[in-house]
Parts: sequence; C-alpha cells; structure tokens
Amino acid sequence: MLGGLMIVFVLGLVLGIPIAITMLLATLVPGIVDPSFAANVEYIVRGIVGGADSTPILAVPLFMLSGIVMARGGISEKLFNIFAFMFGKLRAGLPCTVIITCLFYGAISGSGPATCAAVGAMAIPVLLKMGYDKTFCGAIVGTAGGLGVIIPPSIPFILFGLATGASIGNLFIAGIIPGILIALCLMGYAIYYVTKHGEDKVKINAMVDELRAKGFLKIFRESFWALLTPVIILGGIYSGIVTPTEAACLSVFYALFVSLVIYKTINIKSLMPIFKESVRSYAPLCLMLTLATVLGRVLTLLRLPAALSAFITENFQSKIAFLLVLNLVLLILGMFMDCAPAIMILGPMLMPVATAMGIDPIHLGVIMVVNLAVGFITPPFGVNLFVACKLIDEPVMKLGRKVIPFICWFILALLLITFIPGLSLALL
Repeated sequence: MLGGLMIVFVLGLVLGIPIAITMLLATLVPGIVDPSFAANVEYIVRGIVGGADSTPILAVPLFMLSGIVMARGGISEKLFNIFAFMFGKLRAGLPCTVIITCLFYGAISGSGPATCAAVGAMAIPVLLKMGYDKTFCGAIVGTAGGLGVIIPPSIPFILFGLATGASIGNLFIAGIIPGILIALCLMGYAIYYVTKHGEDKVKINAMVDELRAKGFLKIFRESFWALLTPVIILGGIYSGIVTPTEAACLSVFYALFVSLVIYKTINIKSLMPIFKESVRSYAPLCLMLTLATVLGRVLTLLRLPAALSAFITENFQSKIAFLLVLNLVLLILGMFMDCAPAIMILGPMLMPVATAMGIDPIHLGVIMVVNLAVGFITPPFGVNLFVACKLIDEPVMKLGRKVIPFICWFILALLLITFIPGLSLALL
C-alpha cells in the first residue's frame, strides 16, 4: 500500500499534476488497494473537513489578506523610500535597499510570493530606470522575496507549528536572526556584482537627492505607519498580549486603517476586489493544507514515520550527517513541491527523528523553512521565479540562470544556520 501511495505521489509531481490532486489521489490509494484499511473514503472526507476546523490556521488567510491590503495600499513604496533615503548613495545602495525592503515587508505579509510581487512591482521599474540589468533586477527581487517566509510573522512557521505542536511564537522569534543573516549574504553578493559590473551613479545620486530634498522628517512621517506595522504585530505576539491568530486579525484591521484613513491609497469600493483576490489566493492553499493533513495521517497509519526514523537511526549515526542529508533532501524537494504541503507532511515525520538526534524542534523548523525558501527561487518550479519573470517580461530559465549566484549565497547562510543552532535559538 505504501509503495503504491509513493508511486502515485511521485508520478503526480513528475507529470506536473496539481499538487492538491496529487495528494488526494495518493491518499485514496491505500483504501483502494485494501478496502479494510482504516483510511477509507469516509475517513478521508472527515479528515479534509476537520483539517480546516482549527483556530490557529485562521492566521494564514488573515495574514495573507493583510499583506494584500498593504500591497494595494502602497506600503512597500513607503518602506523603499525611507531606506533609499538612507542607503541609496552607497555602493549597490539601491539593490541593498530592495533587500532591506523585502526584509521589512516580509514582517507584514508573511509570504514569499506576496513580498516578491509587492516589492518587485514597485522597485523593479526604479532599478531599470537607474540602469541596472533587467535580469539582475528580477533575480534580486525574486531571491529577497524569499525572506518573506523567514522573517516573522511567517506563514510556513505557522504551518510547522500546527503540524508539529511547536510554539509558533518561538518559531517567529527564531526566524529573526536567520532572516537578517540571509539578507546580509544577499547584500554581500549585490555589492560584489555592482563592483564588478558598475552602476550609473549620476542617475542614482539624482534620484536620491530628489528624495532627500523632501527632508528626512517628511519621508519618515510618510513611512512611519508602514515601519510601525511589524512592531505592532510582533510586539503584540512577543509581549503575550495577543496570540498569532489574534495578531493576524489585528494586522488586517491595522492594514485597512492605514490604507483607508491615513494613506488614503484605497477606498471602500476597492475592498471587495481585494477580498476576492484574498479568497482566490487562500482557497488553493487551504485545500492543500487539509489534504496534506490527511495524507500525513494516512502515512502515520502506514507506519512510514516509524520506518523513516528507524532507517535514519541505523544509517546516520552522526548529527552532522543527518543534517547534511536533511538539507539535501529538502533542497531537492523544494524544487518541485510547494512549501505548505512539504511542511505539513514532513514536519511530523522528521520531528521524532530530529528530537532523538538532539536537535531542538524550533531549530528544525527554521532549517525546514529556510530550505524551502530556497525552493521559491530554484528552477524549474520556483514560485518567486514565475512572479519575478512576469515583472521583467523575461523567460523563467533565463532568470533562473541569473539567480544561481544568489542561491549559492542563500545556501551558505543555510549551512551557517544549520550548524550554528545559536543563530536560531539565541533570542529564545
């Protein structure tokens, strides 16, 4: 039964069948092969309905809605302006400004593709106007967009907490230093690239001078409410005033207030299209989450987690060897599989193995999310690649070649995060 399930699942991924349909077909296989198996059709239907009946899972659509409202409200532009004001005249100042903006916007949206789309739609035209190479612009936005799932509040961290029982608040805190480290690595490569290829300082200085002519106080006032967003969301969670789900709800009302009342960049009439877009974005993810939950239960009934644990324990006595293999498997998986089902399926399976190896559950969550964040920009199926290539109107594989150096720096940061647990656990 297990062999049939795995064959159907792998074939579905290879043939490009939508991941939700692939998971559903794989989940049905054991019950079809053996009608006496506990996970029959009725069990699966109950599991799908019950999988969505969870209060913590409400944080996912609410953070997605908040991110969409803020994207339509021009929050990313406000963030970009304040950082361009401060760093724009430095070497590679504008590319680094894009990375810092993604870092802050990730603390608003919690989503990699949302960060890539919101920041890219605003920043790429500016970078092109300043004379930067088109594919370099797409590569830096696509890669930095991956910070959206590492910097809290992170939707994948919420999913890992739901799947494994790990503290979502602690996962959020654990993502801060790794997110900053990755951003620094990406900025390091951006500086190297610009040093090698040059940049048009005349155009850049003129643009920054135009910003600075407004004065710091005016730029800061315009950006203040955008900068305050992560402080309110994360401060509420870390202080214990609100749970992650309540913080997600708070972020929606805050996003609406800032965009409608303060910035006045959206109006009441535009809310319905925003809500519709949010539902369209979340509905496929909701289906995948519920199916991933059921598939995980079926795999448990088939004793796959126990078999996996025994296999790893017998063949990888060293924690270092286990972590290297774990990273390799997750990197490969991230090329073909969406982040959400990968976490929901693999998280519960890897947790007992990692715990037996002496790996902190929070550290495991960070390793998994950072690995799968690399998958957002890894050819051939990286989601951020598809988002970024539309923004620059270039083929996916052409952009894919340009992101390879960024991926290498991302992986360097991943190895540091993997083998220096303190980077994840220092703030706990």
